Amino acid sequence: MSSYAVPVLESPIPVAPGEVLLIASGDLRQSANKVCWATQSEMEKQLTEALRAEGFTLRRAHPYREDLGHGFINNQRMGMDVFMKIHPDAPVIVAEAVWQYSHNVFSGLQHHRGSILTVANWSGQWPGLVGMLNLNGCLHKGGVTFSTLWSKDFKDEFFRRGLRQWLKEQVIEHDLSHVHDLDVSALPKAERELGALLARDLKTRKAILGVFDEGCMGMYNAIIEDYVLNPTGVYKERLSQSALVAGMAAVTNAEAQAIRGWLDGRGLTFVTGTNEETELTDRQILEQCKMYIAAMRIADEFSCDAIGIQYQLGLTDMTPASDLVEGLLNNVDRPPAFDAKGRELYAGKALPHFNEVDECAGLDALTTNRVWTAMRLDPATTLHDVRWGEHYSGGDIDEFVWVFQISGAVPASHIAGGYAKARSERQVPMYFRLGGGTLSGICKPGHVVWSRVFVEGGALHVDLGRATAIELPAEETARRLKSVTPQWPIMHTLLHGVTRDQFMARHRANHLNVAYAPTSQVADQALAAKAAMMAELGIHVHLCGD
Repeated sequence: MSSYAVPVLESPIPVAPGEVLLIASGDLRQSANKVCWATQSEMEKQLTEALRAEGFTLRRAHPYREDLGHGFINNQRMGMDVFMKIHPDAPVIVAEAVWQYSHNVFSGLQHHRGSILTVANWSGQWPGLVGMLNLNGCLHKGGVTFSTLWSKDFKDEFFRRGLRQWLKEQVIEHDLSHVHDLDVSALPKAERELGALLARDLKTRKAILGVFDEGCMGMYNAIIEDYVLNPTGVYKERLSQSALVAGMAAVTNAEAQAIRGWLDGRGLTFVTGTNEETELTDRQILEQCKMYIAAMRIADEFSCDAIGIQYQLGLTDMTPASDLVEGLLNNVDRPPAFDAKGRELYAGKALPHFNEVDECAGLDALTTNRVWTAMRLDPATTLHDVRWGEHYSGGDIDEFVWVFQISGAVPASHIAGGYAKARSERQVPMYFRLGGGTLSGICKPGHVVWSRVFVEGGALHVDLGRATAIELPAEETARRLKSVTPQWPIMHTLLHGVTRDQFMARHRANHLNVAYAPTSQVADQALAAKAAMMAELGIHVHLCGD
């Protein structure tokens, strides 16, 4: 008889008739999981009632952990172990009321045969919508078949109708009539020719994305594999965040203080205190100023055309937040930074930064920078989380208004009043233990081009559309900020020709890129040139809405 140590595999038991399994992916940071658990627990109760009303039982596939103080799957190994005990044909709901790390559950979902439904609560609080959209983007990239739904209280007809269809047919059909594949020949001649020339120039001269460690927060959808990226003429310079920390150590206090002095002179308000654990301190700001200089020096050393700093996780245990740095880099008008010999770096230019090393946003920002610069427009661009939104009626507005937010990395030219009306507040301790300030404010009203590059079917795609950033009354802005993260910049946005549910059903990520144009006509022209450039680069272009 063989003496080999043969593994013994368990055979999961099929679920009972009318039974659906629930899983909940959470954060790697236990502080966030504990704080957010009450909201998740309430959402699961509402979901359980919704399924009971349809004659089904919702059962958790993994228990609440008394020792952790929550019931989330909080790392990749745990997710693998949970799915080992789930029958591969069981219907599964992934319920999200929080930001979550998609790789916690991606391996199990990628190999699952049963029907999958992702669900989020319609709330800006923690935020489950952002977490679900990231998971959806990862599943789309991975070729996983799934359906998705969202609801405020899981009692509305839209949710109940979709849930009923999924329980019966294992799939939900959403309205995607707002999406149209690009017909390049229909673009205006001048913008079509500009975009094509810019693409050929990029393919010839090539460009470098400086990637400070890859794969932030389990965002598989934010990684573009080299064989997919390189045909566009764009290549990665893989950099280490440890090199950034070393670079910060080489920046003198006087050099960092010069950056702080420039920002003070422009009127940026730093909301400071003395308690390092809960308040923004002058020491934290000085460290951020050192990071700004160090990032630019490394970018210059490797001739990067854009850079992305991961920060979460890694630098989060070493330095204050990178968000103030990122917002400065994305702006043309920013503090001058010099190399060790006194040469100004990227003088008079933005150095596009893609937050959380979202390489799809990086490629997007690079193309935006080329098109907007060629059209002599302000090339300041950034990505935002698709955070939340509500219908607003008041004045001449009677529409659904989105709340777009990112953790502080917005360029000052996007903020109404610029630096003089911007604020830097301490990042939330739950996520940012060592603090650091944001670059925050209310984004100015104006004409916007929005976009999202994504990988699907092993190829690059982009959704492109138009939007209008609007001004809401101060009391409504304050109400919305209290519903999300008040320390972060906020953009009130109307998407042209795209409903809330159409956008949610289609969007392949938690992020989208935005850039302003001075008029509606110029925004249309910039969108046309960007669409032409991306098509010439070999990216599948989809126009969304009007």
